Amino acid sequence: MAKVESVKENSDYLRGALREELATNSSSFPEEDAQVLKFHGIYQQDDRDLRRQLNQEGKEKYYSCMIRCKIPGGVLTPDQYLGHDDVASLYANGSLRITTRQDFQLHGVLKQNLKDTLRAINEKLITTFGACGDVERNVMCCPAPAADRVHSQIESYARLLSDRLLPRTGAYYEVWLNGDKVVSTEPEVEPLYGKAYLPRKFKTGIAFPGDNCIDVYTQDIGIVAMLDGEELSGFNVLVGGGQGMTHGIKTTFPRQADPIAFVKPDQLVPVVETIVSIQRDHGDRTNRKHARMKYLVEEWGTARFKTEMEQRLGYQLPPATAIQWEGVDDHLGWHPQGDGYWYLGVYVENGRIKDSEDVRLKTGFRTLAETFRPGIRLTPQQNILFTDIAEEHKPAVDALLGDHNIAQVSEISNTLRYSMACPALPTCGLALSDAERALPVVVRGLEREIAGLGLEQEKIWIRMTGCPNGCARPNLGDLGFVGRTLNAYNVYVGGDFEGTRLNKLYAEMVPKDQLVNTVVPLLAFYKEKRLPGERFGDFCHRVGLEALREFAAGYASPGAILTKSKTNPG
Repeated sequence: MAKVESVKENSDYLRGALREELATNSSSFPEEDAQVLKFHGIYQQDDRDLRRQLNQEGKEKYYSCMIRCKIPGGVLTPDQYLGHDDVASLYANGSLRITTRQDFQLHGVLKQNLKDTLRAINEKLITTFGACGDVERNVMCCPAPAADRVHSQIESYARLLSDRLLPRTGAYYEVWLNGDKVVSTEPEVEPLYGKAYLPRKFKTGIAFPGDNCIDVYTQDIGIVAMLDGEELSGFNVLVGGGQGMTHGIKTTFPRQADPIAFVKPDQLVPVVETIVSIQRDHGDRTNRKHARMKYLVEEWGTARFKTEMEQRLGYQLPPATAIQWEGVDDHLGWHPQGDGYWYLGVYVENGRIKDSEDVRLKTGFRTLAETFRPGIRLTPQQNILFTDIAEEHKPAVDALLGDHNIAQVSEISNTLRYSMACPALPTCGLALSDAERALPVVVRGLEREIAGLGLEQEKIWIRMTGCPNGCARPNLGDLGFVGRTLNAYNVYVGGDFEGTRLNKLYAEMVPKDQLVNTVVPLLAFYKEKRLPGERFGDFCHRVGLEALREFAAGYASPGAILTKSKTNPG
């Protein structure tokens, strides 16, 4: 068994020695307790920019913690948003980070401030429990508010699944919220997860019909709401998606979820719980690189997996119905909600809400939340929606954003709008290279080249991660940049904008300063040979890697120096 399995098994239902460690003067947690800490929504990290210098000076690493909240569907009240903003200023590094799973991350929280931070978050009726660890993570849902009944139903199912899949242990309350004062005589059990919880993290998301804004094919369990007229008829359930892989290990790979069944609304919760139980019992607990449910589905096949589902449920399920995608809506700009109110989607580059010398994003959002008291929704593209705004307040909201130099969607290029990156260095312990710090320069370089080619109206997903774990879902992008080693990336091309097709490896070990020059020939080829209405990812997929490389090898433009990186012949 993997080492972490014994840590979970012996953690006393996720208590470990956390309370004892919090009482010490140490700046960090021991390794076993750091593993348990993840289930509470906390990652212990150190500043990797400082690591080498501190090591040379014989000093301890500079430790801090990342705290992730669990916000089903990304839905927040104005008070909950303001509470996160307060905590970021009081205890974290001053910024809020919107994740690609519609929740908030706080970075730079010191060990001695953890308890105060989590208490402040929970006082706003938000939890961090289960936001990390080998359990169900944040349940995603299309964030667009609408007055129709179906949108409301889908949001309620996201909250319901989140509640039902939350671990039942009292550890969180005992460690962080003084729940140990509540005495129970009942023996503790985890009815769904058991003492060892799941073999690996688990992700679920619900898509609205026609709009794949949550990237439903990347989920362990993808759920697509299906309509009969204007009524919710049920859900298509997909299983076995996931983006993560490990460089150089061919038994690891990104995978799209497969449609497996159609379920009625009242069947959704037991079906989801059944799928989780199958992963609990049959997922790989010996090799964490092979522990996600996607590998179980790949090895069993969907027919065997469905048979196991039906045996556990006690009834048969019809096959999934056809899914027709109309695109991916990032929900930016002004939109009517259908109830007389409006919502506004505002772009947040790589999800980082902070003030800079030029743009006072954090101050502007806080002022907007305090002044107009809108609802808040976080999107899968790391942006933010302000909802329930009266029509007469729209000019004042626009003016407020302008006063803080916050751009509206009409002022942002498509190249920038459809780009996103994970945090990566210096805090993420898994990062091999930069992402959030690297992509802005790369994107602006591509922005200039794309405009020079007259392609600025095209929609091209550009996604970058600092490692192959895939938090920014790079394997579904038209262009994916995945960190391979420090300041070098693998380049992937040929995904589709709708998020229904994986891209393929085009070039390996491309230096960061050559990423733009590596992509420019592909854009030029696209402009020259595309079919009417054909998007960039579809073009790359149609012509194939060999033709792309052949064109790039003979391409030359003023000032362009093509990379000499290795390429994958496949």
